[in-house]
Amino acid sequence: MGNMDFDTLRYYLRARMFEWLRRHDQAEREYRVALQHGPRSVKVVSALGYLLARRDRYEEALGYFEEAVRLAPKNAHLLFDLGFVREKLRRIEPAIEAFQAAVRLNPKLDRAWYGMGMCYATLGRHEEAVSAFQQAAELQPMNPHAWYALGMAYHHTRNPDKVKEVVHHLFRFDPIMTRQLIRDAQRADLAHLVKDLKV
Repeated sequence: MGNMDFDTLRYYLRARMFEWLRRHDQAEREYRVALQHGPRSVKVVSALGYLLARRDRYEEALGYFEEAVRLAPKNAHLLFDLGFVREKLRRIEPAIEAFQAAVRLNPKLDRAWYGMGMCYATLGRHEEAVSAFQQAAELQPMNPHAWYALGMAYHHTRNPDKVKEVVHHLFRFDPIMTRQLIRDAQRADLAHLVKDLKV
């Protein structure tokens, strides 16, 4: 398990077991003991960050992801996690910076492109959102959330032809999300595509 000493590894594995058993308070305690033994262990620091984030304790998780990125600055997945937590805390510009750093290291990290697009959309920077969502949709062509977000970004940039293209693409594999996009983008002219949808 990387460069962990025996005690760090022992408490880390105990924490993982408690996490698997959904005994999160005990898992957190074990991770904290593991950190006392191995404060520079990226695996332990990030695991505690994940645990806290999954429990919606984003402010606490933030410090652990910042530390994990400091310890492993070339880890695109940790940069994504940092961006995700910043976005949850409504720290949008710093979230964008983390997502940008993640895709510089790993241009195929679709969720970082998606997170970046969501941040740009939150700021009303819809042209930039389009670019980010295009990347996410290209990397995950069957991800309905990426396509929906791309369609909405096109809607906000007043590009009805592109919205129509997205609707037709999305309809091939997710009619329910297509219906939502048609409604949210106010495209009644495309409602015939989903008129027979029962759900």
